[in-house]
Amino acid sequence: MQAWHVHENGEPSEVMRLRDVAPPTPGEGQVLLRVRAANVNFPDALLCRGQYQVRPPLPFTPGVEVCGETPDGRRVIANPALPYGGFAEYAVADAAALLPAPGSLDDAEAAALHIGYQTGWFGLHRRAGLRAGETLLVHAAAGGVGSAAVQLGKAAGATVIGVVGGPGKAAVARELGCDVVIDRHGEDVVAAVKEATGGRGADVVYDPVGGEAYTQSAKAVAFEGRIVVVGFASGTIPSPALNHALVKNYAILGLHWGLYNTKDPELVRHCHEQLTELAARGAIRPLVSERVPLDGAAAAVQKVADGRTTGRIAVVMEGSA
Repeated sequence: MQAWHVHENGEPSEVMRLRDVAPPTPGEGQVLLRVRAANVNFPDALLCRGQYQVRPPLPFTPGVEVCGETPDGRRVIANPALPYGGFAEYAVADAAALLPAPGSLDDAEAAALHIGYQTGWFGLHRRAGLRAGETLLVHAAAGGVGSAAVQLGKAAGATVIGVVGGPGKAAVARELGCDVVIDRHGEDVVAAVKEATGGRGADVVYDPVGGEAYTQSAKAVAFEGRIVVVGFASGTIPSPALNHALVKNYAILGLHWGLYNTKDPELVRHCHEQLTELAARGAIRPLVSERVPLDGAAAAVQKVADGRTTGRIAVVMEGSA
């Protein structure tokens, strides 16, 4: 089979190499999946750079999210078990963690439903308790993680303000359903949020960016608001001023979605059922902005690493739906 291998850490376009290798052998409790589509995530870039919280032994195959086919023909969503990731014709996954791929989505969309949407659901509902009628502020609203949060926020009945970088991403955010779009390249984010909310601020802030975006979040959050810290795509981890949280009465909520796979896997399955139902009635649909063949995976991961994408890029295998 063909698989992308990372033999040393560095930029994805420099360290990913397409190789002909033997298919992996599943371990106990694992299953071999024929990959139908693999979604490109920012953690794939971090894995290549050696900067992710998990560091698989070299060489490894990146690709943390797939739609695949089991030996008995079931179409499933999975997080491959590294070092046998999804940018390959076959991957390995834990059998107990397989989720049915929604029939309402094609392979590329199904591959993109898992991590970003699970993170959004847990962040907005489990952690922040987003309610209908509240205002949700989403940073990087046109990206893979942000676009999922926008759709989930609208499905929950919230007013959604999206922050993006540039007019092209602003257009995508509007198409996704944002009620207000703020281009951080030319607008004062805090002032724009205050204007859009009559001076009150956002009830919930969804922040996968960190850095300056977090600073803006703390200034733009409402009284008794909730800031959900999802990641640090900016590369800068902020140091919150806790005295500010005390004076302004807001909560700072961390979210590491992957922990739920071990701490409460049944809740992950419940979330997937909710997402499947939302997808079936058209309330959410992953924005797959680009579909590339297997030999385009390294360039796709680099593009995500550089922040030059909207929605998701999917690596789609020949013959997939």
